[in-house]
Amino acid sequence: MVAREKEQYGGIKFGSAFFGWLTATGMIVLLTALLAGTGAAVGLGVLEDAEQAARNADGEAVGIAGGVVLLVILFVSYACGGYVAGRMARFSGLKQGLAVWVWGILIALVVALVAGVAGAEFDVLARVNGLPRLPVNEGDLTTAGVIVALAALVASLLGALTGGLAGMRFHRKVDRAGLPPTTTVR
Repeated sequence: MVAREKEQYGGIKFGSAFFGWLTATGMIVLLTALLAGTGAAVGLGVLEDAEQAARNADGEAVGIAGGVVLLVILFVSYACGGYVAGRMARFSGLKQGLAVWVWGILIALVVALVAGVAGAEFDVLARVNGLPRLPVNEGDLTTAGVIVALAALVASLLGALTGGLAGMRFHRKVDRAGLPPTTTVR
């Protein structure tokens, strides 16, 4: 019965994937705000003067820590998004997770295209401080920046795929529990 249902209703459901992407985006904002608030509460962003900043600044360590935190936020957020899509669509959790990731890529491309055509004055993402940003200056993409960008793509993809499989797993548990077989009525 499950095989027939999967054959008829399986595959990618782009509506479910879109809501998974919305969930991932919301989680990114929430986790970033939580980390920023925690950092402010413990005084990570408070420096008294430029000399203190120079003494305490280890740019490489801060960059690596920021990159790792970004990757964790992306992985967890996209895992939540993949889970939502996998639960909503019931079948093909891996494909649902992939579709969540594809939504994220497509929307990023559309925003980049609109910003490129409209100019910097309409660059919405540059004005939104709640979203995590790659620790790279937009005009200055170095080898490290490319590596971080690729790592962010991989972390979000792996999170979305993992979440999609986890969302589908719930339905497999329900299917295994099932109802006892009934006799067919003739």
